[in-house]
Amino acid sequence: MMMGEVQSLPAAGLHPVLEEALTLALAARPQEIAPGRYELRGDDIFMNVMQFATQSPQEKKAELHEKYIDIQLLLAGEERILFGITGSARQCEEMHVEEDYQLCTHIDNEQALVLKPGMFAIFMPGEPHKPGCVVDVPGDIKKVVVKVKASLFNA
Repeated sequence: MMMGEVQSLPAAGLHPVLEEALTLALAARPQEIAPGRYELRGDDIFMNVMQFATQSPQEKKAELHEKYIDIQLLLAGEERILFGITGSARQCEEMHVEEDYQLCTHIDNEQALVLKPGMFAIFMPGEPHKPGCVVDVPGDIKKVVVKVKASLFNA
């Protein structure tokens, strides 16, 4: 897991593929567009713009991916993301290969971070994360999840 702020993106020390993905997403002006999926570079890099109310962690399941890196970028509101290291997901359901996600009900040694607008968190394949959790009281958020094909790191 890595995190940072878009205002200091050039100094974040990100892999060039991740920096490009964030730059493409920001150039698409996600704060001004409706929720939905938007291709930035075909299936290699795309983004899902979302708007919803945060929930208590008990109401949510953690997710993990095999093929894609998740860049969670908060546009409005605030959210808590619970997460763990690779291999810490427990009580997992079946992997949905086509959609590249697996849901789990527990993360060993769970950690937490709070995102405010302009902040991002990056989760690599295998790192369980539970986004959209309430900070103090439930609130509406708008965010974009940029999906980056992990195989681009080997290209």
